[in-house]
Amino acid sequence: MSDLSSADPVYLDAVLQPNRSLSQPGFTIFMSVLAILSFFSGMAFLSLGAFPIIGFFGLDVLAVWIAFRVCFRYQRQWTRVRVTARHLRVDHRNPAGRKSFVELPAAFARIELEEPLTPHSWLTLSHRREAYVIGRFLTVEERKSLADAIRAALQQARAERHPQPV
Repeated sequence: MSDLSSADPVYLDAVLQPNRSLSQPGFTIFMSVLAILSFFSGMAFLSLGAFPIIGFFGLDVLAVWIAFRVCFRYQRQWTRVRVTARHLRVDHRNPAGRKSFVELPAAFARIELEEPLTPHSWLTLSHRREAYVIGRFLTVEERKSLADAIRAALQQARAERHPQPV
């Protein structure tokens, strides 16, 4: 793993993270309200003699809790994109917590974004025969903005390494 030296100027240093759906205190409040509503609704059905309904209300609360836990786990991932005169480096941590990185030479890295833009237009970084998709969790507009920012940073990095004669 090659570290980027502090002597190299950094043209882009972006950290990408999925948007949070709900904060932890908000989640606690939401689940409390849902559990209380489900409990009192279950008690109302119990008083009418429909005792199996209580279990279904409990399953609903459990299903919502599991869905939020899965969502919160997904939101732990992040991607960091750094562009210097020599390298384009992408560090990534997946939802399970495993980290990986790829380092491409800035002079030869290509940025591709499929046009017309659709939710399935992936932002890819490529070099030779290798391609890496980044920012899958970004919106289409955010992918376009990131692609433009990376292209501009790579152009500045290439200009530093290969100055134009006057």
